[in-house]
Amino acid sequence: MRGSRGIRVGIVLLAAVGFALSYDALRQMAVAIHIRGPLTYLFPLVIDGFIAIGVVALLILRTAPLRSRLYVWALVGQATVTSIWANALHAIRLNEQTRLYLDNATVGALSAIAPLALAGAVHLYLVINRHLAANNAMAETPTAMPPAKNATPQPSHPIRQRQAHGGSAHLSAKSGEPAPETQSAKVTPSATTTALRKGGRRTTVPDDVLLATARTLGAQTGKVPRTALESAVRQKGYTIRKDLAQEAADTVMAELAAPTATTAAA
Repeated sequence: MRGSRGIRVGIVLLAAVGFALSYDALRQMAVAIHIRGPLTYLFPLVIDGFIAIGVVALLILRTAPLRSRLYVWALVGQATVTSIWANALHAIRLNEQTRLYLDNATVGALSAIAPLALAGAVHLYLVINRHLAANNAMAETPTAMPPAKNATPQPSHPIRQRQAHGGSAHLSAKSGEPAPETQSAKVTPSATTTALRKGGRRTTVPDDVLLATARTLGAQTGKVPRTALESAVRQKGYTIRKDLAQEAADTVMAELAAPTATTAAA
């Protein structure tokens, strides 16, 4: 969209200016609550930095349960209110007197911000990790596939059969059944494919990709560990169940052992 880059740059500049002004006020508040020396430069990061991290956490948790999102909203809201209150109090007190002076209650409240931010940040980290772990587990769980109504393949219509074989199929003049050469052209699923699809569930990795990956591992290392096969399949963007990975590994190991057994027998 035309002008979107300029809008983004303007947003970044506006955020930087707002952070700088708030940083200056909060640093002076840090001096007023008797934080020592260079540590006063860290105090603004505890408040405004928590706001920024909380906004990012809200984006990460946008699909989380409502309770988790409300909790993060509460943390961000409290941090924002605290920053606004501290900036306003800084300006009011300096307007009343030449030196920034805070009463005991205000000093105590501002001094409690650091440990509260520590506890909130740690718990926020745990909430995000729990949400991401739940998403990963859901993505790796295979979806159930309903069993087929009839395992026996039905004969296809002559017109569809002719289209599938490029017009080479033809009907018998008397019975209307496909000619013998047409019937012989039907491909039956291999035993390996059938074995890899037992259990009535579907996995996203195709059989040929799974077996090719397993054979590649076998050619490289001479063995096919199930965990290594699962990792290689997932790196290609597919999901795989443990039982299917183990069956593929056993199939390829049997293929690798067959030449050895033939050589030994000879």
